[in-house]
Order: sequence, then structure tokens, then C-alpha cells
Amino acid sequence: MGHSGKWGVSSGIKLSEIRSIVRAIRVELLSTNETVANDATSSCSGIVEPCKGMAETPKSGIRPPRPTNEMNETYEESDMRNPAHCELTLAAAPESGSVTGLGPRLGAMPEWNLADLYAGPDAPEVARDLAKARSEARRMRDTYQGKLSGIGRDGARLAEAIAAYEALSEIMGRLGSFAGLYYYGNQQDQARAKFMGDTSEALTNISSDLIFFELELNLIADADLAEAIKAPALARYKPWLDDLRKEKPYQLDEKLETLFHEKGQTSRGAFNRLFDETMTSLRFKVDGIAEPLTLEPTLNLLTDAKPEHRQAGAQALAATLKDNTRLFTLITNTLAKDKEISDRWRGFKDVAESRHLANRVEAPVVDALVAAVRASYPRLSHRYYAMKAKWLGMDKLAHWDRNAPLPEKPERVVPWIEAEAIVLRAYAGFSPEMSAIAKRFFDKRWIDAPVRPGKANGAFAHPTVPSAHPYVLLNYLGKPRDVMTLAHELGHGVHQVLAAEQGLLLSQTPLTLAETASVFGEMLTFKALLRETTDPKERKALIAGKVEDMINTVVRQIAFYSFERKLHEARRQGELTSDTIAELWMSVQAESLGPAIEMKPGYEVFWTYIPHFIHSPFYVYAYAFGDCLVNSLYARYEESHDGFVEKYFAMLKAGGSKHHSELLAPFGLDATRPEFWQKGLDVISGMIDELERMEQVA
Repeated sequence: MGHSGKWGVSSGIKLSEIRSIVRAIRVELLSTNETVANDATSSCSGIVEPCKGMAETPKSGIRPPRPTNEMNETYEESDMRNPAHCELTLAAAPESGSVTGLGPRLGAMPEWNLADLYAGPDAPEVARDLAKARSEARRMRDTYQGKLSGIGRDGARLAEAIAAYEALSEIMGRLGSFAGLYYYGNQQDQARAKFMGDTSEALTNISSDLIFFELELNLIADADLAEAIKAPALARYKPWLDDLRKEKPYQLDEKLETLFHEKGQTSRGAFNRLFDETMTSLRFKVDGIAEPLTLEPTLNLLTDAKPEHRQAGAQALAATLKDNTRLFTLITNTLAKDKEISDRWRGFKDVAESRHLANRVEAPVVDALVAAVRASYPRLSHRYYAMKAKWLGMDKLAHWDRNAPLPEKPERVVPWIEAEAIVLRAYAGFSPEMSAIAKRFFDKRWIDAPVRPGKANGAFAHPTVPSAHPYVLLNYLGKPRDVMTLAHELGHGVHQVLAAEQGLLLSQTPLTLAETASVFGEMLTFKALLRETTDPKERKALIAGKVEDMINTVVRQIAFYSFERKLHEARRQGELTSDTIAELWMSVQAESLGPAIEMKPGYEVFWTYIPHFIHSPFYVYAYAFGDCLVNSLYARYEESHDGFVEKYFAMLKAGGSKHHSELLAPFGLDATRPEFWQKGLDVISGMIDELERMEQVA
């Protein structure tokens, strides 16, 4: 999911949602309309999304960030590790080592080498590819505009046109990916911001010449397309064409699509950028710390062993966020209204309908997931937090104590080289091939790990384009959760490497399945660590940490989804005040966290820093979907399901070429059945049962 990251962005975020390449470059980190990290791209996975407002996450774009730890909230992943984990995971990076003092203890860490895309923003290849993309877009317009319906029965000619479209998407995707990744390396650098803005504008202008393409493909008669698809060259694109067909009822005419596309730069795109740059610039004055902190190190205090540090961090967050609530309220109101306008024009009735379409998942499936998770709140989060309060010697946990470490096991600092070894060893235990692919990220500097001033917050894995390779961004601080974030993002990376063989149009996995490899990678790492642990206190800490991560990924994300539904439904009735939004936020928090959590003053503004709400509306349920799916999938693995490893790799290699029902069928799993979700939730409940048994023995 976007777990595209753990203590950082998911992104990701993945990172996303589904968004066009152009919009994706702005939001690799935060994803826009559909995900909690704006990845929005329409579900059309091409250069332009004619149905851009539909699903905003380009299939070839950057994934939204994951919530992180209170961040788990912070991005509660979303990726502190996952939105669940961090209310956001966005935090800005602390001045390397100076804020945390961890530099020497973490050891040397890699910073990514973007030269595999371009040597730099001034590289002649950048200007060359922009010119090439501009020329090719015009050629395609002159060659095919107004003519696609006429060649609808000719499979060979249609395949030739789509192949050219895909090749152009590759060029534009490479440019957009480089601009976004280069910018995320230092968002405070005005030269980088200008380069990203200029590149985004150029790609938007180029793609305007191509808006006709997917619209006209959908005008081809069904009978003609059925005949054309018999041609082998076109048959490989059938899954993409089938997905495109699903967008047809919500597409507008070409002029309106062009207007939506171009106005996106000054409407949603501008407000997304305003949010990102505001969050990066915020500073938090923490009692006892001389210099103000950026978001990431401030959120990091919420997992500190000392209660006074956690409280100071939470109060600093509340103070600064309150000072900026008016701006965040304006951004939220504007983007929610922008989405409502798009939904209304396209014919989407439900506030989350466009997200479901982009995710290629049916609304009843999502409704069943949400209902199952909400019904499980008492046996999951309510039960666990009541137990944790006792461990910490409290009647109730203040909201800043929710992610506190256990008293018996203070968290140690894990040097980078040890984190690498832990994850690669866990991956190798499942498949040497998986470990070998992951090792390339370390050896070839496809990872940017250290915290730096100006660097994007959170964590994500970005696939770039099939002709290149993925990149992973982390803000590694040496906590055990950071190790799990590394495992998570590398899972995304492995998935993206394997799916690349499908080509750009078919390699992008729907968000509901995009978290499969990432969460599975985390589970492999967790289980490997658990097997090696013999000390009862260490085992308890490991299981409790995993339970918290799963609660943050499942319970928290569904609570976030419920909050978004309430917010967008209320916005349809008129503009919302900061107090109204805070009331909606607090209502879902009370329901999901339970009576053992006391939300102190200040928590009512914590909704403001979660990027998924801004960049990728309704993206968050994909985290819960992925976590429950992986729980069921891992259970099959532990049952020694016949040919599991081979089937698992086949699923990852399929990318976006198959529906979730086709991908899960070989494992005997069906997401449309209520027991599927219960099976996943039972895994979490079973771990809480084990913690209770440990308490009884103690």
C-alpha cells in the first residue's frame, strides 16, 4: 500500500492513487484525489486520463506515501509505515543527525542515484526527451485523431497505435518520475521546485494532444473491438482495454476532458502543492529542545520511551497545527468541492465511487471489509489498548501514549547495515530470488535512506517506468519499526521489478492489491525475527509491535476511510468549518480506538497533516484490504499450500493484467466472501490472544 513506506510517506505511495503521470509527479509522495496520498490517476493507465477526475492516480505514477507510526498515525502509514501507523507519515526530515544525534550509530546509508533516469536536470537527454514527446504526441494526434473508430476492426493497426501510445507514456513517465524524485530529495530547494513545476507543466501541455486517444478507443463498437482483439498483437492489451471500457460511462467529451486536464494545474494540483510545501516548511517547538523540529522528528517523539517526551511532542504538534488549521481547512474544503464537481459532471453518485473504479474493486467488497473491521473494533483495538494501558501502569492511555514502547523492552537503535541483513535474510528464507532482487536496491543505490533537511517525509516506493527500475525513499531513524518499513517498501520494489515485464500499461497493480507484496515482505521479516527470539520479553515486544502495526494498518485506516466519507458527504451540503471537521474526526477516533484511549486537547487537529486526505481521497482502505489479504495469503503459505512460491511470483508478475478475483483464485481465496475478511482479522485477534496468555503466565 502504499504501504509504500513506513515511517515516511507509502508511500507512496505509493507511491499512490491513481493519477496521471503528470499529476503523479507532483504527488509521488502525497497522492491527490483518491488516495491519501495523491496518486490519483484515472484508472486509465495511460499518458492522460481522460477520466482524470475519476480515479486520480495514474497507473504509472508515484504511489502515495504510507502512513507511519502516529505517525503510525502520521501516516499511520500509511506509512510511518502505513497510514495506519502514522497519522501521517509525512514528517519532514530532521537536520541530519543534529536533531536525533543518531548519525554515527546508524552508520553509512545510501542516497539514491537518479542517473539511471537522467544525469541531472540540465542533462541534454531531458530536453531531448521533452522534444521527442512533444513531437510524437503531435504525430499521434495528426495520425489518429478522429480515425480510431474507423480502424476499430483492424487489430493490427489498433495494436500499432496502442504500442505507440505506450512508448510515449514511457518517455513521459521517465521525465515525470525524474522530476518528482529529484524534487523529493530536497523540497526546500527552489531550483528543484521550479524544475518539477516546469516539467509538470510541459507534460500537461504535451498530454493535452492525447486526450482524444482513450476517449476514441471507447467509441469503438463492442462488436468491432471483439473482432479486433483476435489479433495476437492486440490481444495482449485486452486487460487494459477492458479496464478502459469500465471508464466509458463516466467520460466527458473531448473539450471538457481537455479543460479538466489543463485546469488541474491551477486547481487540485496547486492546492496539493500548497499542502506539501506548507507541511515541509512547518516547524514545531518542543519543550526541552532548543531548536524547532520538522514534522518527522516531532512525530518520532510519540514513540519515545519517556512519557514527558511523548507529551511534549504531541503538544508541539497540536500547537503548530492549530496555528495553521485555517489554511488546512481551506485546502480541504477546496479539494473536497473540486472532487464533488468532478464526480457530479462524470456521474459518480457515491463519494468513494471513483476510487472503487480506479481500484478495480466492487463497492460491496469494500463495504464488507469496512463492516467486518468496524464490527471487530472491540476484539482488536479496544481490547489491545486496554491491555497496553495496564502494561504502562495507566487507567487510560493519552493519545500520545498509544504508540509508546513497552516498558520492559526499550527500543534499540538498529544500524542500517543490520537492517539490510535482517530484511534480506527474511526474504531469502522465502525465496532466494526475492532476496536477490531486493539486494539490487542496496547495491545499486536505488534507495535514499537518511533523513535530510528538505527531504520528503515518510517512505514510498516509486516504480518509475518498466525500462528503468523502481526507487525507494525512506527516512531511516533506526527504530525496529523503520526496519519493518524497509521490508515493506522493498516488497513494493520487488513487486514493481517483477511486474515491469508487462509493459507500462499493464504493469500497474490496482491499489487494493498494490500492498500485497509490501505487507507480505513485512510479515516475512516479522516471522523471521520471531523465530529467532527466545527471550519472553523480547517475544512479547515483537508481537505487541506487530499487533500495533496491524491495528494501525487495518483499524486506523478504516477509521480514516469513515472520516473521509463523513467529510465528503458533509461537504456536499456546504462549506465545513474547522470545528465541524474536528468533530467528524473525533467521532471516528472514539469509535475505533475505544474507551482505553483518552484523546487530550489538541488531538482534534491531527487530521490536518495526513497527506492521503489531500492527495488521494479514500486511498486508505487499500491498506486494510492489503493487510487482511496478506493475513489470509500468509496463512495459506504456512499451511504449505502446494506450489505457493511459484503462484505468489506469478501473481506479482501479473501486475495490473488481472482482476483480484483471478489473482487470488489459485490460492483458494475469494475477497467477495465475508469469511475472507474474518480470516484476516482473526490473525490479529489471535496475536492479541497470545499476548493475553503471556500475561496470565507471567
